[in-house]
Amino acid sequence: MGARLIRLEEETGEDWWEVEALYDLCFAPGREALSSYRLREGVEKVSALCLVARDDGGVLAAVIRYWPVRVAGREVLLLGPIAVHPTRQGEGLAALLMMESLVLATGLGWQRVLLVGDEPFYGRFGFHRLDAVVMPPPTNPARVLGMALQPRAWDGVVGPVEKAD
Repeated sequence: MGARLIRLEEETGEDWWEVEALYDLCFAPGREALSSYRLREGVEKVSALCLVARDDGGVLAAVIRYWPVRVAGREVLLLGPIAVHPTRQGEGLAALLMMESLVLATGLGWQRVLLVGDEPFYGRFGFHRLDAVVMPPPTNPARVLGMALQPRAWDGVVGPVEKAD
């Protein structure tokens, strides 16, 4: 089978059901009970950074979303969830979405990004453990990772992660 072209686009309202189905496929039941979901409830996602990756046939292959949160009164991007269809894993789609969206975030003036994930995977993109940033329980503190999009953007940004206003 030849290579399939991938097109990145901003997620639209028409994508919602398909995106949610991909998240259901890729994540365990009860994903909405995670602390990161409580930070997203009732908050509009950062639409310009929520991307879908579709192949040349229009089939959804991967998706990434971002949400605004606050730490110490400062704006922070909460990355996630990111998902790749099981038949498309290993093709670098997560890396493509991650890198493209971080470039967009920087261009839009965002200074810092936060996520909950595995440091060995996300470390290759520049994420590192944030020992002084606390996600709501039951989040494992070793999985709270951050990345500065501007030099020293995390300096002095410590404390609990809170919902955006």
